[in-house]
Amino acid sequence: MHFVNAKGILSEKQGFCGMNIYRGCTHGCVYCDSRSKCYRFSHPFEDVEVKQNAPELLEKALRGKKQKCMIGTGSMSDPYMHCEEQLGLTRRSLEIILKYGFGAAVQTKSDRVLKDIGLLEEINKKAKCVVQMTLTTWDEKLSGILEPNVCTTKRRAEVLNELCRRGIPTVVWLSPVLPFINDTEKNLIPILEACAEAKVKGIICFGMGLTLRDGSREYYYAALDRHFPGLKEKYIRTYGNAYEVPSPDSRRLTEMFTGFCSRHGIMYRPEECFAYLNRLPETHRQLSFLDGNGTL
Repeated sequence: MHFVNAKGILSEKQGFCGMNIYRGCTHGCVYCDSRSKCYRFSHPFEDVEVKQNAPELLEKALRGKKQKCMIGTGSMSDPYMHCEEQLGLTRRSLEIILKYGFGAAVQTKSDRVLKDIGLLEEINKKAKCVVQMTLTTWDEKLSGILEPNVCTTKRRAEVLNELCRRGIPTVVWLSPVLPFINDTEKNLIPILEACAEAKVKGIICFGMGLTLRDGSREYYYAALDRHFPGLKEKYIRTYGNAYEVPSPDSRRLTEMFTGFCSRHGIMYRPEECFAYLNRLPETHRQLSFLDGNGTL
């Protein structure tokens, strides 16, 4: 990893602020879209760029914001990578979010999030906190191939249950679903059942398949050559260089998914899930607006 001083830390869109403390990742997920050339990484992806002044930038930004909102992190790089154990920048940022009475939406694949569960619980009591976890592959061995440097899906399901017990709402990303690899009911049904058991609020799925861009496609195909000989050629014959790579069984799997969510009262329309993630309760907005110290 290497360290930089960033000029800014928050990006705001329609009342929701995004924050990426790290740039790059060490999880090694074979399908990672963040490797795409369009994101213009000027350093090796695993050489994580650390915005070492992120907490200071965040405090300055939140101190000057009149309107409370949700602060999201993890959309590009996981905030609970291995380096977080040493650096603690995500934790320091969450402490600042709590201090100023903002909400938090944390996206991760790591069980390291449990180290901050008390802090997340306090944010949720004071404002709102939602933890998002990506679940793709129920089989332990296959999960270790596709997502080699992070805890398995079953462990993430345990994390979701613990968050539920602490009253912290959760949303799951069922993404991506890899054609000819994990696009089966045998894989997806246990994941959905785990979501129902953990009482997740919503499941975000942009279709049964994945997307491949320049950069991420080459990395993914190299992984197919290593672990699934001959499968890359099948992808090329089936999809060419398409951006959208749907499962051949996409329609049936999607119907199964939406039916399951409907029966269990789980949000599944992406726009509904994002509205939930991005919205700070209006009562908190009104109360915090009257309190210049950021406390209730």
